Amino acid sequence: MKASEADILIIPGYTNSGPDHWQSRWQAKLSTARRVEQAEWAKPVREDWVQRVIEEVEAAERPVVIVAHSLGVATAVHAVPHVGHKIAGAFLVAPPDVANPDVRPKHLMTFGPYPRDPLPFPSLMVASRNDPFGSYDHAHDIANAWGSLLVDAGASGHINTESGHGPWPEGGMVFAQFLSRLKA
Repeated sequence: MKASEADILIIPGYTNSGPDHWQSRWQAKLSTARRVEQAEWAKPVREDWVQRVIEEVEAAERPVVIVAHSLGVATAVHAVPHVGHKIAGAFLVAPPDVANPDVRPKHLMTFGPYPRDPLPFPSLMVASRNDPFGSYDHAHDIANAWGSLLVDAGASGHINTESGHGPWPEGGMVFAQFLSRLKA
């Protein structure tokens, strides 16, 4: 699949992805990409966030490819039972452990636990060995449950601007390869 053949939905996490974040940069470069906007980026409500993803998927005119980061991963996966049939693939980055009682802020736990059903479309997960919001073992466990290919990003923090992943060219290459293997 080519990017022009898909509606690419950028699903940021808690507090959104700023202008230097790789998601924002990809959105600016990919003509068919659009961000799933949330009413409350700093006080996420699971039902509201999931509903926005459902609305955006249902509005799509082409096969949907999800590009989710952090809490966006949890949001996207909770939307799957409602719109999974319209999703061609998902690129999932830095999933937080939303069932961990030590997660901060605490209200992020309302996005847990993750569903464990296999995803009904191809998916690739990129996870770091030193993500402060979720362990690599946790990412491995949920990737295995979902049937996602897991890519080890090494010691990359939360794979965001703060960890030095503004442009993130390596991620772009992995995404392009993943996209090329999807069926339109």
